[in-house]
Amino acid sequence: MRVDADVLFVDDGDVLTSAGVAAGIDLCLHLVRRDHGTGVANEVARRTVVPPHRDGGQAQYVARPLPQDGTHTTTAARAWALAHLHEPIQLRDLAEQEAMSVRTFTRRFRDEVGVSPGQWLVRQRVERARHLLESTDLPVDRVARDAGFGTAQSLRTHLMTAIGVTPTSYRRTFRVTGADVTDTEAVGVAGVAGVVEAVTAS
Repeated sequence: MRVDADVLFVDDGDVLTSAGVAAGIDLCLHLVRRDHGTGVANEVARRTVVPPHRDGGQAQYVARPLPQDGTHTTTAARAWALAHLHEPIQLRDLAEQEAMSVRTFTRRFRDEVGVSPGQWLVRQRVERARHLLESTDLPVDRVARDAGFGTAQSLRTHLMTAIGVTPTSYRRTFRVTGADVTDTEAVGVAGVAGVVEAVTAS
């Protein structure tokens, strides 16, 4: 048996395992999505008041000490970056938001967030792109620009690295279309409620 400590759950065909109790819910939603489609899985998630899909793996839940009161943090820099994701952002731009040297800012950022500023920035841009792919009909080129990747090829590369799928494939899987709504309605409220009960009972 080989343990993958970097994921929330594993689907190995006939054998499925989760990292813990909460990750078991992620696994149940994965099964609903696989068997009944995205629309039904999203409805189940709404009724059970949980996110339909959680990103990342177990590493994000490792406890990290909070900065001591009175010390400088990188909160303002992160907020500024989120408001300017569509623009080119350099490390020195982030450091300037906190009036720190690049070296000090990088050390503080890693201590507080657990990854380098560059890694964090890519993650935020991937999340912005995913949101746009799910919730809009914008062309992939426009999604790439709005998320700060510049080109569709750059977006494709980063999305493949982060979650293993292309922008087009991701949109096809997670964008709720008219067909998804029809499938959800076909299952019916009783059917969805039954799936909810199965998920919560697992």
